[in-house]
Amino acid sequence: MLQNLNALWAPALMDRLVLVVNHVLAGEPAAVQRLLPHRGRVLRLDLLQLPRLLPAPPPLAFVVTPAGLVEWCREPVDADLRVRLDATNPAVLALQVLSGQMPPLVIEGDVQLASDIDWLLKNLRWDVADDLEKRFGPTVAHELHRLGASLARAMRAGRQVVGDRLRSR
Repeated sequence: MLQNLNALWAPALMDRLVLVVNHVLAGEPAAVQRLLPHRGRVLRLDLLQLPRLLPAPPPLAFVVTPAGLVEWCREPVDADLRVRLDATNPAVLALQVLSGQMPPLVIEGDVQLASDIDWLLKNLRWDVADDLEKRFGPTVAHELHRLGASLARAMRAGRQVVGDRLRSR
């Protein structure tokens, strides 16, 4: 049953994720320019030691398109760049990522692609406030952005508390 649900929602979630990533990439011409030389190359993210209680994720492989954007590879493919991430504790991993910390990674493959992906991760930012304003107007956008910022602060504080408790044990 759980596998059937995973088969239904995972592709839809991945399609939405790719739309967001491409939206952010397209908003920064320098990002697209960095990816253009890598058209046709594949980046794969491998989640290592994911708890067995969680459903297996879909293949996390993305090909650089001729437009300098990315497209999700629905089937497993050979990668030009592999990024391995320890997913033993997905909650801690999610909190790290949400708080802006880069988790430890093992990177193998195309050095130039790795360098450009690193640049993207360090320099690209999604201007959520601007997108909200375009969609909902300035007043609603300001309130939604304020609410989101408060939630992010609360999550960072919660991460700190959890981290402190885990370290004290």
